[in-house]
Amino acid sequence: MKWIISILLVLQGLFFQLSFAAEPFPNKPIRIIVPLAPGATADYLARSLAVELSKSIGQSVIVENKAGGNQIIGTSELAKSNPDGYTIGLAISSLVINPYVSKNIPYDALKDFIPLAMLGIMPGLMTVHPSIPVKTFPEFIAYAKAHPGELAYGQPGGLSSGHLTMEFLKKEAGIDLLSVPYKGGGPALTDMLAGRFQVFINSPTATLPYVKSGNIKAIATTGAKRPIAMAEVPTIAESGYPNVITNEWYALFLPAKTPTPIVNQLNAEIVKIMNGPIMQKRLVDIGAETFTDNPEQFAKFIAKEDQFWGKLIKSLNIKPE
Repeated sequence: MKWIISILLVLQGLFFQLSFAAEPFPNKPIRIIVPLAPGATADYLARSLAVELSKSIGQSVIVENKAGGNQIIGTSELAKSNPDGYTIGLAISSLVINPYVSKNIPYDALKDFIPLAMLGIMPGLMTVHPSIPVKTFPEFIAYAKAHPGELAYGQPGGLSSGHLTMEFLKKEAGIDLLSVPYKGGGPALTDMLAGRFQVFINSPTATLPYVKSGNIKAIATTGAKRPIAMAEVPTIAESGYPNVITNEWYALFLPAKTPTPIVNQLNAEIVKIMNGPIMQKRLVDIGAETFTDNPEQFAKFIAKEDQFWGKLIKSLNIKPE
């Protein structure tokens, strides 16, 4: 009798497993963890995508901001989440930068996540305060060389891509600028506008309105090509420093071990949305673009970014703290 009961229990468990496996995905709300405060470019893109993804899959998509620790807090929560496709994390370039500049990170950036899809890739926008008598990037370099140690740049919290790019440029161009640290891009931009420092590399999303109003001057972008929204602003690379090419990217990741069919399904939905007219316009408006790699190709991009930032940070003699 006992063996009959045991068989029935096994069959019952198998039935429930098959029933669960047969349920369509998704059948409940999905959440997107954003490891930054509301209002940031990453938050804007996540919320814009959430609206369109909710329409596409017929389920609610909720954005949760988990700011702190230079994105480590929110990213750690993603790493610990159930790999069932119902928790997605947004990450920026700091995902692959942090392991080279911070000690005791509680996750492996390359092993604990599955690259899902790119939302946007954006060059930094280099601006100067009107108090500096320059109008172009070459004029700025010449002025900085003629006034070593007299100019300062804003460092928008931690070792961000903008901060590292400025240090990269200092090394390549042989200029001496002081670094003024801030807890974020917002406070730094406020002080930039007030003239408390003279040079800044920041997100075009936040900076462009003040360029258009004439409060600050745009002199260069950091990517390989000029964005549509900033076609009149040359790149640093085309202005004599071809090695200085950096971008900030905004991408979605899943916890490791998420089933491949779910990864591919979500990737297809997100790629379709990002290539659609609504998100394309929003990307252009903020000086960004996207690309439509599948998860495997996107994973190669992340590995390449990891190698790039690791090599750059090593060349700048920056040690983990």
